[in-house]
Amino acid sequence: MDAPSRSMFKRLLDHLNTAILLFNDDLTLNYVNTAGEILLADSARHLVGSSAMELFKFSDPALILNLQQCLTMAETLVDRELILERTGQSLTVNVCVTPMVEGDAVKEVLVELQRMDNHLRISKEEQLLSQQNTARLLVRGLAHEIKNPLGGLRGAAQLLALELSDPELKEYTQIIIAESDRLQGLMDKLLGPNKPPEFKILNVHEVLERVRQLVEAESSGNLKIVCDYDPSIPDIRADRDLLIQAVLNIAKNAVQALDGKGRIVLKTRIQRNQTIGRQNHKLAVKVDIIDDGSGIDPDIIERIFYPMITSRADGTGLGLSIAQSLINQHNGLIECFSEPGNTVFSIILPL
Repeated sequence: MDAPSRSMFKRLLDHLNTAILLFNDDLTLNYVNTAGEILLADSARHLVGSSAMELFKFSDPALILNLQQCLTMAETLVDRELILERTGQSLTVNVCVTPMVEGDAVKEVLVELQRMDNHLRISKEEQLLSQQNTARLLVRGLAHEIKNPLGGLRGAAQLLALELSDPELKEYTQIIIAESDRLQGLMDKLLGPNKPPEFKILNVHEVLERVRQLVEAESSGNLKIVCDYDPSIPDIRADRDLLIQAVLNIAKNAVQALDGKGRIVLKTRIQRNQTIGRQNHKLAVKVDIIDDGSGIDPDIIERIFYPMITSRADGTGLGLSIAQSLINQHNGLIECFSEPGNTVFSIILPL
């Protein structure tokens, strides 16, 4: 095969979302594509030349067994839901092992690895986006319907106050006006921002540092905020104010969950081949807001991004819903994982 053809096939393989590994007949790795580097959490320069036994020594023994059987039987083998252990991370993968036969002998073995949890995550993201869009349309329609009679109610109370001479009766009209204003503010929050985002180039760490300063200014000295930033993350296009609001809503939730005592971690990392809804992004920024509180009630964790869903008696249940809406406007998504001592809200923004 000439050099241009090899270059073209390499580009094609590097653009696949499936991890492709090519082993020779003594099960030494000859080639790994970009998706394989991401899956194995290492560069091709370090991986190529390693034996399959070394690469998969902590993984499900069926991985090595399938490779050996493919060499001896010269047949394609498929296995599902095998555990792949790499750098302390456990992944569930589907495996397809194909013999590359020349003459009567197997010269190379082609291995395809697909993450099972990735498919589950994509399905969950699609469901989350669909639920969020449905809830947003429902709430916006409901908020508009409530705002109209509220205006009439407030106006009638003001007119009634002008006709009343008794100060005690006027106090009742002031209560009606004040409560109408409170409900008006609540409806405005449900409707979300009333202006389109103003996208500009900015550094995501500038946003996180602003949030850190705001949280520290409002909290007691018993709260510790740790910053774990990846300085290599490039600038993103975003609305600075909306992004600050989204991160601040999540951070305030963490502070309330800790009751002012505990540890919050602000963490940034680059994600490769990230799928958001139905769109795949080669690069994305992942911002994690992590707290070591008691965790989210399992009964509501699937619904926490819906408006009015909260476990606190004094909460409105709007903070996370608004945050998700703001990140959706950036073509991003917020995910959540929670267990006692470790609650993680992940903001994913495409680059």
